[in-house]
Amino acid sequence: MDKISVVIITLNEERNIGRCIESVTKVADEVLVIDSLSTDNTRKIAESYGARLIEQPFLGHIEQKNFAKEKATHNWVLSLDADEALSEQLKLSILERKKNGLQGGYTMNRLTNYCGKWIKHSGWYPDVKLRLFRKEDGGWTGVNPHDRYELTSKSKISHLQGDLLHFSFYTMDEHRSQIEKFSDISSQAKFNKGIRSNWLKVLVKPVAKFLKSYVIKRGFQDGYYGWVIAINSAYATYLKYSKLLQLQQSK
Repeated sequence: MDKISVVIITLNEERNIGRCIESVTKVADEVLVIDSLSTDNTRKIAESYGARLIEQPFLGHIEQKNFAKEKATHNWVLSLDADEALSEQLKLSILERKKNGLQGGYTMNRLTNYCGKWIKHSGWYPDVKLRLFRKEDGGWTGVNPHDRYELTSKSKISHLQGDLLHFSFYTMDEHRSQIEKFSDISSQAKFNKGIRSNWLKVLVKPVAKFLKSYVIKRGFQDGYYGWVIAINSAYATYLKYSKLLQLQQSK
C-alpha cells in the first residue's frame, strides 16, 4: 500500500492545527508541519498530535509549499493549509484509492466556512484543488499569495468525492485584514512578473469582480454573507490594481 505524507505550512495557527491534523490521522503515514516561527502554541499542539515539525522562516506561499513537499518522507504528498480539514467522505475516498494503489494526481472540492456559514456559491464552491500527488511529479506555482499545484508529467488527474473543509475567516475583520496584507503581496508579485495596471483597470475590474461574484456566480444565494464576500472581493481587486499602479509610478 502506498504511504502518504501530509504536509502543512503554519504560522500562528493554534486554533486550527489540531482540527487539521486530527482529520488526517486515518490517511496519513506521516504528518509534517513546516512552521514559520509561530509565537503561539502551534508547534506545541502539532507535536502533541505526533507531527514531525521543521522550523523554516516564511519564504512565500509558493516557495514554502515547495520546501514542505521536498521535506516529506514519503513519495505521495497530501498538501493542506492549517485551516483546512478532510470531510468524512473525502477521507474514505482517499483511503479507497490508497488501498487500490495511487496513480497520477487527485483533485478535490474545497468548501469554505465564512463566519460560521458554509458558502455554496459566490465563486467559492466548488473550489477545485489539486492536493494529492507524487512529490517528484510537479511543483507549486502561480503568483503569490495565490498558489496552485501543476503536474510536470501527463499523469492522469482524478477527482475525489467529498469536500476539503476550509475554515477561512471567523470574523469579517479578519477578512479585511487579510485583504490588506494579500493585496500588498499580490501587487508586488504582479509587478515583478511584468504585469501592469492603469486607471481603467482600477475602475473597471472591481465592478466586474462584484458582478461576477454576486450575480454570475449567484452570491445572492449565500444571503448576507454572499453580499459581504462580493463587496470584499471587489475591494480586494481595487486595492490590488491601485497598489500595482502606485508601484509603477514610484519606479
